[in-house]
Amino acid sequence: MSKPIVAIVGRPNVGKSTLFNKILGSRISIVDDKPGVTRDRIYAEADWLKHNFTLIDTGGLDLDSKEVIPAQMRIQAELAVEIADVIIFLTDGREGLTPVDRDIAEVLRKTKKPVIVTLNKVDTGHQSKHFYEYYELGMGEPIEISASLGLGIGDLLDEVVQYFEVDGEEDDDDDVIKVAIIGKPNVGKSLLVNRILGENRVIVSDIAGTTRDAIDTPFTDGKDRYVLIDTAGIRRKSRVKENIERYSVIRAVAAIKRANVCLLVIDATEGVTEQDKKIAGYSHENGKGMIILVNKWDLIEKDNKTMNEFIKEIRNELSYITYAPILFVSALTGQRMNRILEEVKKVANQNSMRTSTGILNEVIGEALLLNQPPSDKGRRLRIFYVTQTSIRPPTFVLFINDKDLMHFSYLRYIENKIRENFGFEGTPINFILRQRMGRD
Repeated sequence: MSKPIVAIVGRPNVGKSTLFNKILGSRISIVDDKPGVTRDRIYAEADWLKHNFTLIDTGGLDLDSKEVIPAQMRIQAELAVEIADVIIFLTDGREGLTPVDRDIAEVLRKTKKPVIVTLNKVDTGHQSKHFYEYYELGMGEPIEISASLGLGIGDLLDEVVQYFEVDGEEDDDDDVIKVAIIGKPNVGKSLLVNRILGENRVIVSDIAGTTRDAIDTPFTDGKDRYVLIDTAGIRRKSRVKENIERYSVIRAVAAIKRANVCLLVIDATEGVTEQDKKIAGYSHENGKGMIILVNKWDLIEKDNKTMNEFIKEIRNELSYITYAPILFVSALTGQRMNRILEEVKKVANQNSMRTSTGILNEVIGEALLLNQPPSDKGRRLRIFYVTQTSIRPPTFVLFINDKDLMHFSYLRYIENKIRENFGFEGTPINFILRQRMGRD
């Protein structure tokens, strides 16, 4: 079951990033008095009491053009509605209800999602003089907070978590492979979807407007069952360009969290961009299997070195996901499209593969003999025992004598040895270090 998604929505400069950081207890977003400054990370895992959830900051609006504001605000509200389970509608309690607030509320009120009207910047501990204005929205009793001072945050989160369902709406069927098509706008995701759902597939249904994504399409390929999660719903609108990539990332985050395998689509004519790196990072951090699709390969002038040079660039730019296989495809011509589901099935199996504890420790023992562990001030790292504790992603616990002696480079060496012996192609591997006290 996917974690609930909570989106913070509101007009510019009401304190969305400040609230985001306060809930997380760390400065992950960039916070500034200038409206629309959020440029960094936009989601993170959070918890309150016994509840874990994903928190999304939907900031980053541009106030320079009055013509842009209504369209951007509409996109922001609609996107939050699509992907969120609970929406925190943040306003400025010092200024009171504004026309823009009313416009956002009008969009949110029509949804079936829980919306919590929140007045921020109520720093005195006394009720805002504008408090009763918010009852006009017909969205329940408002909550007053001060994100900067941390006042009322607990009450707000108490209200948020009461809407989380005990049993999720999704059916975690292990036999169904969920595939998310991710990537920045205009790389050809929609055409790729159409190619994958070609004549040889049996489409079970086409469900538009699901709670977290644009389109989910269950289908079968022979005896194999899939759900294709299409994240290509955001389109460039006239004059709305500044934050369109931000919206695509938010949409991708929601899709990634539900997927088993992610297809990262890169435009061959542009190469690897910063946005590609960001989206790939979300998939990696969430432990999902990944395949890199270099689309529009038909548009590239090639010689016998072109593909290898492109692979080298991808490996350099996305150095933390060297495990992901790369396919050079063309959704337009159909080039290599028949290999995608073949790779998806393979990666899904690798992402959920388990190893034998006995063989695993033999592999690690041999690795220790071939390359001695690092030492510091006369003390050498010792690895006593290794076991795999979970899948999706494959996670290993290493029992060692001192965590401080485990250098990153040596852990990477251990990872490489595990991959050499067991595979795990297309999936990240997680390691948990457990220190055994009193043993050297």
